Amino acid sequence: MTEKVFLNIEQIQKRIPHRFPFLLVDRVLSFSYGPDQNSPVGRKIVALKNVTMNEQYFQGHFPEQAVMPGVLQIEAMAQAGAIACAPGDDDSVDVLFAKINHARFRKPVVPGDRLELHAEITNARKSLYTVDCKAYCDGAVVSEVELVASVTPRKGN
Repeated sequence: MTEKVFLNIEQIQKRIPHRFPFLLVDRVLSFSYGPDQNSPVGRKIVALKNVTMNEQYFQGHFPEQAVMPGVLQIEAMAQAGAIACAPGDDDSVDVLFAKINHARFRKPVVPGDRLELHAEITNARKSLYTVDCKAYCDGAVVSEVELVASVTPRKGN
């Protein structure tokens, strides 16, 4: 099975500063603008995180039954959301998440799962963006969160 890839790992690394072992987005499958391309509201992204037993956190969470920590699920969704907030080909803005609202964990995420990360910008007021995120495994929601991000021009740009 082949998937259409909108952004590969090298292109993702041009957009967000995270690197191994904390880069939690493996590829971006799709990106779309909202009704007004000059506004961030309505931007949507679908990204993918392959969860493998080689992840360092599985050594201690938990040795007898490996489960991806919920905070790392939120981080993966936040990284997908950051790409939606700064969709250009460079890193000309800083995206810093300032608030986590309504985090829910529905099912455990285990090695072998493929997290499909959906993020949509639902509100933008000045430099504060609200990003609604959901993570899916096999078509079922496993976690969801609303994030508030500060998006500002990078100093020196």
